[in-house]
Amino acid sequence: MNSNWKRILLLALPSIASFATATVTGTINLIILGQMGALIIAIVGVCNIIMYNAFAIFSGLGHTINYLVAQNYGQNDMKKGIERTNMGLYLALLFGFLIMLAGWVGSDFILELTGGSQKFVETGSDYLRIRFYAMAIGIVVFTFQGFLRGIGRTTTTMILSVSANVVMVVLTYGLAFGHFGLPEMGLVGAAWAILFGELLNLLGCLFVYYILLHKPYNTRVRTRFHTGEAKLILQESGKLGVQEFSMSFSMYIFTVFVMRLGEKAVAANEIALNVMSFGFMPAFAFGATATILVGQEIGNRNPDGAKRAGTDTAILGLLFLLVLGIIEFIFAVPIAKLYAPTEVEVYKLAAYLISVSAFLQLFDGLFNFYAGGLRGIGDTTFLLRTSFLLSIFLFIPLAYVLIFIFDTGSLGAWIALYTYITVYGLAVTIRYYRTDWSSVRITEASHS
Repeated sequence: MNSNWKRILLLALPSIASFATATVTGTINLIILGQMGALIIAIVGVCNIIMYNAFAIFSGLGHTINYLVAQNYGQNDMKKGIERTNMGLYLALLFGFLIMLAGWVGSDFILELTGGSQKFVETGSDYLRIRFYAMAIGIVVFTFQGFLRGIGRTTTTMILSVSANVVMVVLTYGLAFGHFGLPEMGLVGAAWAILFGELLNLLGCLFVYYILLHKPYNTRVRTRFHTGEAKLILQESGKLGVQEFSMSFSMYIFTVFVMRLGEKAVAANEIALNVMSFGFMPAFAFGATATILVGQEIGNRNPDGAKRAGTDTAILGLLFLLVLGIIEFIFAVPIAKLYAPTEVEVYKLAAYLISVSAFLQLFDGLFNFYAGGLRGIGDTTFLLRTSFLLSIFLFIPLAYVLIFIFDTGSLGAWIALYTYITVYGLAVTIRYYRTDWSSVRITEASHS
């Protein structure tokens, strides 16, 4: 076995388990709530896209702490890594407050913008509001996770994520339908389940960071404000956040377009996206691994080793995606039928979308793997520009043309989605191998 591969798998497999648990949780929750009908499936799907946007705006903070700490860890300068993490946590608390405020005052308005019916808005507004509160906690958790992954503690993040997601599933079933002696709260109960799960994850992160890791890293040190470091973290977070947001906002517009096709089309679209998230799962995991390994090797002043680590990570990740694609293609119908067994039109359309995109997700893998590597060297400006340009000038216009002008329905929407993913994946791959790795340096703040 390649000497890098064992190291990659030791970091990636716990991340896969962590992301897999989150994916399975979303799947189980959707199956549980799917018993309430196509309207509820559509509401959950739309709210998931909205949450993806809320998360994306501020997710750059966790990604930034991840790659900066990875570089500091490779450099053996964890004093700076802790200082950067603490400053990131201060910002996460501020961002969390803004997210809660947006959910409190804007949930109804946001759902109305999707073009759903009045019943759709009335049924989903409280669910969305509580999801915003949960997301505020999630941003703080993601910042802690960025630190833990940066030092290679992916097993710790796995344990915390699995525990939180198990709680979410149990409480979703209990609170939605009144089982285990819990009150029957319907859709709103499912939102409270997610909130409680995020709180549990936060408590776990606090314990690990401030108690377990205090002795080796002095995590309870008071961090002095450093203008240069704050500016660096905000700039990098902003670039990575806008990159993620341009992608997630495009998905929001994509969902708005699909909403015009009817609630059954939205339900089928959500089922297909949920199933395809099993392909996104190893893509995210191996992408995060690429960031860790590339960042640590750059910190260790080994650019050739950094480049090789990213390549090996991509090879292993593509093998995982290929196996998953084969499974999804063969079992598309029975998988889709699990979500909506009585909604024949919904599960047939979902199965068709799954089979069409089963192997196209390899390009999503290319994007995640090599974007993760580029984050590891701090090449965030390229990721920002490419994401913005392709989202605004390729994905959204193509989706509109295929859906509304050529009347290709849900298939057209997915052709647009995977055209975008394919071009993006090829762009970051080319960038990765055209980079002059001998000139790559550790990311430093300005002295101000």
